[in-house]
Amino acid sequence: MREILGRRLQRLRDRLKFPRAASRPVSEAGAGVAPSLLDAALTCAAVRHWPVLPGVGRAGADSRRCACPDPDCVVPGAHPFDPGLLAATTDARMVAWWWGRRPTAPVLLATGGAAPCAVSLPAKAAARAVVRLDAQGMRLGPIVATPTRWSLLIAPYSLERLGELLYAKDHVPSSLRFHGEGGYLLLPPSPASCGGQVRWEREPEPRWGGSEELWLPEVEAVVHALVEASSSAPGGGSRLAY
Repeated sequence: MREILGRRLQRLRDRLKFPRAASRPVSEAGAGVAPSLLDAALTCAAVRHWPVLPGVGRAGADSRRCACPDPDCVVPGAHPFDPGLLAATTDARMVAWWWGRRPTAPVLLATGGAAPCAVSLPAKAAARAVVRLDAQGMRLGPIVATPTRWSLLIAPYSLERLGELLYAKDHVPSSLRFHGEGGYLLLPPSPASCGGQVRWEREPEPRWGGSEELWLPEVEAVVHALVEASSSAPGGGSRLAY
């Protein structure tokens, strides 16, 4: 799968007359070397057809401050600013132009619509939940991990559909966050807002053998499984709380 992505990405670069990334030749896809942010953005936009846009990034001598005007930004560097979220695109030339000007910009996925949505939860709780769901035989989709939270990518859903699903539940852990239409998600290999780097805990894989369509589970299956996994914590609490 990685070799196929690498070949497609190099053809894109050749068509756009964009040079190879110095840090990682595209032909080395699958060799275990981290991709450049441009490569990652092009793969998402032009190969997976996921709309992306650059995050605002960091500023300051130590690169710890968000480049946006808010001195108390709670997600430094990891949110849209200029361009805004509505500018997210799958157009390879636009993506190449953005990251050609700002090669260190984080890669943001605009969730919802025809693009994947996501459910995120604290990293330690997510790791335990994923082990449990794997043991139950549930097929999960791609998982994006930061040092503090993991995001499980799921098939697109509407806000109405999500609302009906949550209303039918007696309890939903407050640690769950939902990234649907009008939202965004930081993608690998972007720097995480909390420090460290975003990575694939579980990379996208085909829906069927040889298929170009990626596997994404439905929101009902994932939420139901996570709510079940959260029950019976010591003291009657939620296993997804930390």
